[in-house]
Amino acid sequence: MSHSVAPTGIHHIAIMTADMKGQIAFFSDVLGARLVAIFDMHGVPGGLHAFLHLADDCQFSLVQLPAVADIAIELGRTHAGSGSGVSAPGTMQHLAFKVDSREALLAMRDRIRSRGVNVFGPIDHGMCQSIYFAGPEQLALEVAWSDAAIDPARWIDPAVCAKAGISAEEAKRFANPAPYAGEAGMVPQPPYDPAKPHQAIPDPIYQHILKAPDEVIWATASHAEPPVPA
Repeated sequence: MSHSVAPTGIHHIAIMTADMKGQIAFFSDVLGARLVAIFDMHGVPGGLHAFLHLADDCQFSLVQLPAVADIAIELGRTHAGSGSGVSAPGTMQHLAFKVDSREALLAMRDRIRSRGVNVFGPIDHGMCQSIYFAGPEQLALEVAWSDAAIDPARWIDPAVCAKAGISAEEAKRFANPAPYAGEAGMVPQPPYDPAKPHQAIPDPIYQHILKAPDEVIWATASHAEPPVPA
């Protein structure tokens, strides 16, 4: 039976930090996220990588690199600081975790407050109810729950689409992406197109990576063995 190829959820979100221990302590104690991995970041000299388990196959990740401590936090540029603040294009504005009921939302508010952290809400947004608070290093955080799936007919606002330059035809197409079932992994790497998004990797290295066969990338860049022996 064929199926359309699309992401099935968030595997992990990675947040940069200059204080790995402080962030892990906060998310473990205040939010109850369980530390499940911390290891030298694969292929990144001096980098530390940690994973905290949230639910099922959903993880929250932290990355610490040596130069991060030298980068100043600047609200309105590097960080939004709140769910209504601004930050540079492409940066994280806020991070929202989910719970499965209003009771769980209130219990999470209790947990956060019991650790001495200020939090306000819930606020009813219709599609979800949310509480808001801050994490270390000016993270803007939210916990939310929804009692029903979002109904696109009620929540895709034509007036707001117009503000974003999205036509009615485009909105319909965006709400119903073209199905695609994959081609058994046989689609070749497309030619380099500077108009497309690209990772910020030094050009000679990046071009070398793009030209390398997929099996070579697998063989040379994979780090499958856990750091602690069985």
